[in-house]
Amino acid sequence: MPTVKVTDIAWGRLRSPDLDKSEEFLTDFGMVRAARTAKALYMRGTDPHHFLHVTELGEPRYVGMAFYAENEEDLAKLAKLPGASGIEHPDEPGGGKRVRLKEPDGYEIAVVAAQTPASALPLRTIPLNLAEERGKRTGALNRPKRGPSQVMRIGHGVIMTPDLAKALKWYRDTLGFLRSDEVYVENPDKIVASFNRCDRGETFVDHHVFFCMQGPRAGLNHFSFEVRDVDDVMMGHEHLASKGYRHTWGIGRHHLGSQIFDYWYDPWGRVHEHWTDSDRINVHHQPTVVKAGEGTKGPWGQPIPKEFQEHATP
Repeated sequence: MPTVKVTDIAWGRLRSPDLDKSEEFLTDFGMVRAARTAKALYMRGTDPHHFLHVTELGEPRYVGMAFYAENEEDLAKLAKLPGASGIEHPDEPGGGKRVRLKEPDGYEIAVVAAQTPASALPLRTIPLNLAEERGKRTGALNRPKRGPSQVMRIGHGVIMTPDLAKALKWYRDTLGFLRSDEVYVENPDKIVASFNRCDRGETFVDHHVFFCMQGPRAGLNHFSFEVRDVDDVMMGHEHLASKGYRHTWGIGRHHLGSQIFDYWYDPWGRVHEHWTDSDRINVHHQPTVVKAGEGTKGPWGQPIPKEFQEHATP
């Protein structure tokens, strides 16, 4: 049995030497400032969470990720693990309580609970007259205005590690992740990448909240953020391109997970993804194991670039 079963990803945490520049990129990416101090920037989306992205002031690096606990009792269990911080009361938006852990490659994994409630922000909603729902929008014209996407929530984090088996064991044993699908080379016993989801029993959850891949070094491959629909993905793409940011991969649709995706570098080379339309699965999902190449080769979109496949920010 795992120590706990986290309920969802909460945020990603990076470090950057210029908070103004960070805020400018993240605003162009579609986030909204939640709070800012002399040493940290907190950005949020439209969903009712206090923040989903933290940038600490300092030399560029990947700090870690955070996940939501079911309750404070779960924090007490985590606080007993070797190297755990004990239960802390962070001075950050939403307050609450947390326990900080170190995963096998030394990055910070925070688990949080008991935050104060947050309110949702207004979300642009334009019904689509899809073929099977024609007439859903009547008398109203679809005229989206140019500008950034609207980020709703954080969906998943992706890391590279030199020891995949060790990392997967830690994340599953500690946080309760379940295997969704995996990727192999040469033969199905040689797993090189793994999609993992939260274990919420009968409740349906995103296909993956955590993806881990074997590589020559440890680091962050990307953080992923949900936007409302394909219009929002496309609008975000146009806006980021007009601002001169460096594009990485997309637009396309994944095979495993099914998301429509688009990836961009921030000013320090950390990858941020817009996505929409993920598969939702529960405890009854039967994992598949596919050969490398097939897992990223969706029904449309460009092949995965080698640069993206090998990317990991320490």
